[in-house]
Amino acid sequence: MPGGKEYDELKGQFNGLLTMVDSLKKEVEELKSRRGANNGFSVFLGNSNKPLGKKICSYLKKQISNAKVTTFSDNEVQIEIKENVRQKDVYVIQSICSDDNRSVNDYLTELLLMISTFKRASAGRITAVIPYYGYARQDKKVAPRVPISARDTADLLQTAGAGKIITMDLHSPQIQGFFNIPVDHLWARPVLVNYLGRKFSAEIERGELTIVAPDVGRASVDEAYAERLRAGLAIIYKRREQPNEVKTMRLLGNVRDKIVVILDDMVDTAGTITAAGELVMSEGAREVYACGIHPVLSGPAVKRIEKSVFKSVIVTDTVNLNSDAQACDKFEVVSIAETFGEAIIRCHRGDSVTSLFL
Repeated sequence: MPGGKEYDELKGQFNGLLTMVDSLKKEVEELKSRRGANNGFSVFLGNSNKPLGKKICSYLKKQISNAKVTTFSDNEVQIEIKENVRQKDVYVIQSICSDDNRSVNDYLTELLLMISTFKRASAGRITAVIPYYGYARQDKKVAPRVPISARDTADLLQTAGAGKIITMDLHSPQIQGFFNIPVDHLWARPVLVNYLGRKFSAEIERGELTIVAPDVGRASVDEAYAERLRAGLAIIYKRREQPNEVKTMRLLGNVRDKIVVILDDMVDTAGTITAAGELVMSEGAREVYACGIHPVLSGPAVKRIEKSVFKSVIVTDTVNLNSDAQACDKFEVVSIAETFGEAIIRCHRGDSVTSLFL
């Protein structure tokens, strides 16, 4: 028999091994549970944001389902599903956005034809997972003879056969009301609050961080960010002459000697957000960062950001960065793949997704 001290050491090592074994058993059971729950559905990817789709499938521990999504020689979309989807839950992941190769309309058409193909193949339930919902800014009539394109896009998706929509940070949350099918409207806020909280932890402790809403419409959303980050809040009032052009901007709030994060739902041409950065710096901010959920980055956006006052621009991967943005060292990308992956799991199981909204 070992002595008292030696016996205690061996006993401690043995108990540690037992704890490790118990932990491994729990991990195996969780993996079996997830794999079992995931066997009853298929995940297909369109071509608009394959890197994000692959990350989502990695989180789900599922292989990407087999489909041919390409074009004919005249650029018409060609779809062919290479596996049986009869009576299965089908999730098709596609952002409605443009990239270096194709336009937002090309990818919308691709999504509609994929949904229609699944419907004709007798899929049980078809869910369109749309990380970035294109046409969302055209959510109302701003002149007598213009379309409400956000509503028309919703009608197209439903007519094609979508039975559910999962999307993130709509330009206007009321767009959910354009659909007569369930819409799970996710927010990037939990992921971004966690990222910003770690990045600016010292500034938060010293009370030096301020969130700036780039317009009055973003004020309530950015206020929620500020509360969770224990940061200050300032608001920019702006008046537009026409889309993507701002005539006047004024800052409401104090940013002097503060670390500022200007937070918007998207960065398109970057004209508004770079002008906001200059305004904030002129008001005495020490450093300025930009944060946008959807990096649309059209036209001169990347050049404007390269020349801007921003230390960095934090974005999510709802839209894959174009080649110019990937070559620019100012961008920091935060992935929201786990949020969408978890939403898919819960939707398939019939569990609540409420906690993903908070």
